[in-house]
Amino acid sequence: MSTQLRPTDVKRLNRHWRRRTEGRIALIVESVTQPFNLGSILRTSATFGVETLWLTGNTIDPGHPQVGKTALGTDQKLRLRRVRTTTEAIKAAHDDGYRVVAVELATDAAPLHEAPLEGDICLAVGAEDHGCSPALLNGADALTYIPQIGRVGSLNVAVATAVAIAETRGREWRQGPAQPDAPAAADAPSVD
Repeated sequence: MSTQLRPTDVKRLNRHWRRRTEGRIALIVESVTQPFNLGSILRTSATFGVETLWLTGNTIDPGHPQVGKTALGTDQKLRLRRVRTTTEAIKAAHDDGYRVVAVELATDAAPLHEAPLEGDICLAVGAEDHGCSPALLNGADALTYIPQIGRVGSLNVAVATAVAIAETRGREWRQGPAQPDAPAAADAPSVD
């Protein structure tokens, strides 16, 4: 019978995945105004080891109390940078060595599972109601979208961000361990 992992086992499991991770992920958040959405994006980012978030446009202040209710303190584990314009955010990401990949239902966008997500990636997401701005779409190195087969036109920005971050990390992990001496399955946490 399966049981939940104990806190020590969770730490061991997380350490195992950190050892298998080489690529850096960053995020540009453009004009996300709803506190729940930004809080969810912050929490997901901290969970998957996103290093830097550039907040631009009229993105809500991460210090807003309702953002904190969702983020649950995870914003303290992230490097948050407020920049005036989207162009400045893209330049900062490029200066830090990231390839910028905007997540948007747009012409010339590749399906997420085919997008160029290798190496150091800065994903970029846009506003809840109108998505990424023309400046973000034109300044990105690549565009991607999340294929959907249901009868809903799009995902919530926080959910779309989580899917894109998980695919970026998962792609790296599926390619194999970053270190030749990564722990064997026998080293994975045990449940007693």
